[in-house]
Amino acid sequence: MHIPTLRDDPAEAGAPSHRLLLRAGYVRQLMAGHYSLLPLAVRVRLKVIAIIREEMNRIGAQEFLMPVMQPADIWQRSGRYAIMGDEQFRLHDRKGAEQVLSMTSEEVITLLAGELSSYRELPQMWYQFQTKLRDEPRPKAGLMRTREFTMKDSYSFDLDAEGLDRSFEAHHRAYARAFEGLGRQAEAEGAYRSAVERLPGLEAMARFAAFLAHTGRGAEARDLITEMDRHIDRAAPQFRREYRGWRDLAARALA
Repeated sequence: MHIPTLRDDPAEAGAPSHRLLLRAGYVRQLMAGHYSLLPLAVRVRLKVIAIIREEMNRIGAQEFLMPVMQPADIWQRSGRYAIMGDEQFRLHDRKGAEQVLSMTSEEVITLLAGELSSYRELPQMWYQFQTKLRDEPRPKAGLMRTREFTMKDSYSFDLDAEGLDRSFEAHHRAYARAFEGLGRQAEAEGAYRSAVERLPGLEAMARFAAFLAHTGRGAEARDLITEMDRHIDRAAPQFRREYRGWRDLAARALA
């Protein structure tokens, strides 16, 4: 098996996980945010996918595979084209039609769900493993923050809110069992649901940026504040004043 190990830490690797992956011969960097997976990493990836797939199939979910390249107009119709901004890779084909490279697949899966012809076909849970691309401004930490990666995304279609809750809990159980299958202890944490809803995570980002500033890590704090600015610019208008207050809290710690 091809396992090109390295004797010394590569100069470009900062995070411990990044150094270990390079030295052990799991990955090689092509450019910032893009990595080739070598045979050992491919084996790990396939095993992780198999464990997650088993748990998803156990709850009755069905596997799809949707295109990475998608027409821009379906993103424009959903309103997410403007929200994603510079983080979305965009291009024009030879006929001049605008395309985007998938960050998530809500638009495509919704089109497919349009073929459901009766409420009797619900509920449905559909998922995929697919390459995703995001134009991260500062890819770093090896595979932890990249521009090209494999993501497992899942979607449910339900009759009512109670059905949605049942689908959510089924996914929660599946993910918990998947982590057990991987031999990892995991705890569920709260998260905001979309880029157009309230973003409570920004308060935590602001407090962490302030902590970084107070402990002499000003450069990291400034990076985090810049990331907050991107979220604020894309946030729903009714929340921006609150978000800017959190951002200013972090900025004052740098003064």
